Amino acid sequence: MSSQDKLILYTNHKCPWAHRAHIALAELKIPFQEVIIDIDTPRTPEYLKINPRGLVPALSYNGEILVESGIIVQFLADAYPSHLVPASGAPGGALRRAHIALFVDVFTTKFNSVLYGLWSPKSDDEKQAVVDKAVAVLVKEVEPLLADAKPFFGGSDKLTLAEVLTASFAVRLKTLTRAEIYPKALWTAIEEKAPNFAKWAEAVSVHPSVTSIYDEKMTVEGTRQKFEKARAGA
Repeated sequence: MSSQDKLILYTNHKCPWAHRAHIALAELKIPFQEVIIDIDTPRTPEYLKINPRGLVPALSYNGEILVESGIIVQFLADAYPSHLVPASGAPGGALRRAHIALFVDVFTTKFNSVLYGLWSPKSDDEKQAVVDKAVAVLVKEVEPLLADAKPFFGGSDKLTLAEVLTASFAVRLKTLTRAEIYPKALWTAIEEKAPNFAKWAEAVSVHPSVTSIYDEKMTVEGTRQKFEKARAGA
């Protein structure tokens, strides 16, 4: 792709899905223009013309609009070849891509989705049941896929596409357990039962491409407010 490409990222730094695009752009060192979209108010007619769904992120690539974070990140990785992922036609490329796709799928749909159970008001026993389920899924589905992480996926010493698509959730997991918004027992159990994942998440959470736009204080305060609002409405 040309160095003259014009990229505009419509985003919000609160959103873990938009965070994915920021991580990709940071790793690829691609210049882009940023437009912050207020996701706490109804979307403007101007933004709805860009993305009728009203979600972030959206990417304008030389005037062509792309939506959905996974699609945007995959496009960037394909358009700007790098260390993130080999081309599918490269030796071992298709297999590497399949391994990354499996990791991202089990992380997001099997493990991270369970954590959403902590967002609604629950008793301590119910919260512990969510923790137990999340850790069990992590141990079964995710932990084996990180056996060769050094410190990143597949033995890499650099971020890969696997981290680009999961790091925004991993860093929030670390933040919310440290702040005890998620039960402290969650991270304790992860360290004990899923050491591969714990080490991987520690490395991911401090990587400059992940932390560049991440505001831990804002995440803690915003999540706490959402939890309090959910409890008040229960």
